[in-house]
Amino acid sequence: MDAPPIAPIEQRNLRENAYAALRDAFIRGAFAPGTVLNLRALADQLGVSITPVREAVRRLVAEGALEDTPSRTLRVPEADPARMLDLKHGRLALEGLVAGLAFDRMEADAVARLEAVLARPSRDADGLPDLRQNYLFHFTLYRMSRSRVLLPLVEALWLQYGALLNRAIHQPRARVVAENCHHREMLEALRARDRAGLLEALARDIERSFALVAG
Repeated sequence: MDAPPIAPIEQRNLRENAYAALRDAFIRGAFAPGTVLNLRALADQLGVSITPVREAVRRLVAEGALEDTPSRTLRVPEADPARMLDLKHGRLALEGLVAGLAFDRMEADAVARLEAVLARPSRDADGLPDLRQNYLFHFTLYRMSRSRVLLPLVEALWLQYGALLNRAIHQPRARVVAENCHHREMLEALRARDRAGLLEALARDIERSFALVAG
């Protein structure tokens, strides 16, 4: 299996940069459930020694993105049903709150900024949904909330959710589902100043991603 794309980092503040790069990779779904991480391979990708990578993965274990198995192997948690249900409930609750705040606080260029995200290619070279575009759409909206309390909580959920998203896009149905249909519904609700419509479309988007994981 090809290594997930992780760009080399700047050499200043290696510890924080290594953590930020790996955290970003997890949030945008670069790793699949059950993936075993090789610290040396990650260090080579990032262009650093193994020490900052070891410290970064230790933090990711504490945050639930990775698990340290009894054999001392670092592995992305499997997509078991109980964990998936907890993550779905968390996403529906917290992202609904953040999207509602974003609706209440959005600025004049909000719709244009989200339209620009949807104008990006929605499929990668293999015909799979583009995870980067998906991440950018959601967090462009969520950051409009300007919530210093809730945004970090949503990011923490996506840190664990990203692996499920990776699995979802590799399901056969992911190649044939309508592209960005719920994102466009969210955009239309924002354009129409329809708060309820925005939250309903967001909930449908979240539910669909978990349905894809289930197969």
